[in-house]
Amino acid sequence: MQKESRIEKKLLHYTGKAIADFNMIQPGDRVMVCLSGGKDSFTMLRILQLLRRRARAKFELFAFTLDQSQPGWDDSRLRAWLEEANIPYEILTRDTYTIVKDKIPEGNTYCSLCSRLRRGIIYRYAEEHGYNKIALGHHRDDLIRSLLMSILYSGEISSMPPKLLSDNKRHIVVRPLVYCQEADIISYAKECAFPIIPCSLCGSQENLSRQRVKVLIDQLAKENPKIPSNMLHALTSVKLSQLMDKKQWDFRNLELKQEEESEEEMGNIF
Repeated sequence: MQKESRIEKKLLHYTGKAIADFNMIQPGDRVMVCLSGGKDSFTMLRILQLLRRRARAKFELFAFTLDQSQPGWDDSRLRAWLEEANIPYEILTRDTYTIVKDKIPEGNTYCSLCSRLRRGIIYRYAEEHGYNKIALGHHRDDLIRSLLMSILYSGEISSMPPKLLSDNKRHIVVRPLVYCQEADIISYAKECAFPIIPCSLCGSQENLSRQRVKVLIDQLAKENPKIPSNMLHALTSVKLSQLMDKKQWDFRNLELKQEEESEEEMGNIF
């Protein structure tokens, strides 16, 4: 058996901690890992496979890849990697690329519609094949960028939860890499030489808001390296009493109630 590298040990530790902290995976679960062909999903699948080998109570792993009919898509090396790793999988072809290109004007970002179409296909496949957990490869930096984007561009405080019940109440979505840093994932992907498939749909859209937020956080982290971890911790330490949400606090009726003391009560004091 190949010896664990330093970076692999770190990823195993933080992924295992996230799974335990948020009770993501239980014995007997059938986990459908969404393998996009990018560094994050490859890392997630590999780390989950290693954790599964260690686990006393086993869970099932299945890799699901959606071929969205993007120009230049070639999954031959991905198939070879999955077969060599002895991971059951399916690569499903659905032409969402044409839909996105037709619906979104040139120059606008494709991500929202693309992800919505992809999510619908993923949910339907999981339900039809009996997978009770859907694993996505979002990491720590995805979460904190989403938090800042939500504040700056949507006027909301929200991000990506580590464990989510879907809107239709039929799916549990988990994100095992929520404690893992993107820099570690990049290093690990190079170390493992994963057969990465680039996204030709949105990869050329360099002026995305998410990219600008990434640069901002990276710049701040150069001055204070604790900023990314502090932002992640903020997602676990919400102080509602220090915010302005009227749905959480009845500000209109929030008054100091002064109880009138009777003379009898006053007399009891002395």
